[in-house]
Amino acid sequence: MNHTQMEQLVYEALETEMGGAKIYEKALQCARNKELKQEWQRYRKQTQRHVEIMLDACKKLGLDPDKETPGRHLVRTFAETLCQIMDSAIETGNKPQAEIVAAEAITLAELKDHMNWQLIGLVCKEADDRIKNVLQPAYEEVDDQEDEHFFHTRGWARELWAKSLGIKSVLPPPEEKMDVKTAMGAATAELSRRVM
Repeated sequence: MNHTQMEQLVYEALETEMGGAKIYEKALQCARNKELKQEWQRYRKQTQRHVEIMLDACKKLGLDPDKETPGRHLVRTFAETLCQIMDSAIETGNKPQAEIVAAEAITLAELKDHMNWQLIGLVCKEADDRIKNVLQPAYEEVDDQEDEHFFHTRGWARELWAKSLGIKSVLPPPEEKMDVKTAMGAATAELSRRVM
């Protein structure tokens, strides 16, 4: 295993969680649907916990959590850009559209987050005991939450768009009712909306 790249992954995962907390904060300013707002409040709290988990992992791995890397810079810029896009959506005064933009922004951010945790899971399978003993408990606590964040918010984005198009929408989306946490579950939920 390439330890330099593993460290880069840990730094990017930390930065992704830090940016995610800011993205949820901004998205909550856009949320209109009560259930969606409650869910994003819960996800923001979980993401704040994920920041703590990654800070602890850095410490235990002997990494400087303040170290600036090119990857961290890019991840931070991505999060800042998503927040700026939501600000622009808010400024238009079109509240339903701003809610959709927020759901899309979270979906994009959670895609990166979801991938980080998949990769951390792969690292845990290959790493020596020192690294595995740090990352495995973090992975076990966070992975299912990240899956939920990604798949559920993607469902909200789809259904909010459908509603805005005047197409039958299912709110809350089927991903909520089915408590989706896998790609297969997400595909099933998306198919099930046709019969709802």
